[in-house]
Amino acid sequence: MINYTECLTRLMRDVVSRVEPLSFIDPDAVLMFGRFGRSGAEGPYATCHCLCLPESEPGYYYWRDTSTGELTRRSEWFVPRTPQVTVGSTRVDYLISVALPRFTDQRLRATRKAAFYGDGEPWLAKLDTIVHELYHIDPAGAGIRQLASDDGGQSSQCHGPAFYLDVATFVKAYLRTQPDPALYEFLRYDFAGLTSRYGQVVATTFRNFPSYPQIYLDPLAEQPHGPDTPEIVRLRRVSQPRLYTQQDVVVREFSARGTRRCPSCCQAA
Repeated sequence: MINYTECLTRLMRDVVSRVEPLSFIDPDAVLMFGRFGRSGAEGPYATCHCLCLPESEPGYYYWRDTSTGELTRRSEWFVPRTPQVTVGSTRVDYLISVALPRFTDQRLRATRKAAFYGDGEPWLAKLDTIVHELYHIDPAGAGIRQLASDDGGQSSQCHGPAFYLDVATFVKAYLRTQPDPALYEFLRYDFAGLTSRYGQVVATTFRNFPSYPQIYLDPLAEQPHGPDTPEIVRLRRVSQPRLYTQQDVVVREFSARGTRRCPSCCQAA
């Protein structure tokens, strides 16, 4: 059996210890977890999720008549919040979700990444993806890293040519430090190869899978007056936990067709 997210976590720790621009990252405050994603299907290979958004001012959604521009309805006033995730005594600030088995079946050839790695081995695409998600972590701990715009301000985009180039530069810098090959050996195998070699592929998930900690809209207990509209839309009340602890972190087995909860004997400690 191979616990894929545990392998990724060990690799992440080594990367941030060797690549200076990522050395500000506290690996104890980053949790890797698995989500189901079929190989060949559309969608990201991995995603960085922030759990440390700064407190924002209350707001509301609104709708206007397309012909008159008149305000026709609005939502309740709310504040965006993120659940608190604590593993042991450590509060988690960032989550990195990995789509399995799609992540394991990445290819380098005929992709945007190929331009940075030439005739490099296919598994470099997976290492690039992990470094890419780590690079999204904001050094100021204020959310997802923002790119600089041409005028020196903050861009609304999270990606750009310079971002992709930086990621490839960090990947190459990491490999130049000659890390232990055993740390990234698992990246060499696609999902079929992992299954053949290890039998089972498991990953850390959350007890309420396929859900996971994510931003929710918290309606204000005391709703301000206005703006006046013919209709006020009530927000869906939160159904997910607002606090996740070690007890909410479990292990699931992943296959090409889906997932299943693992027996208690192989659950995360």
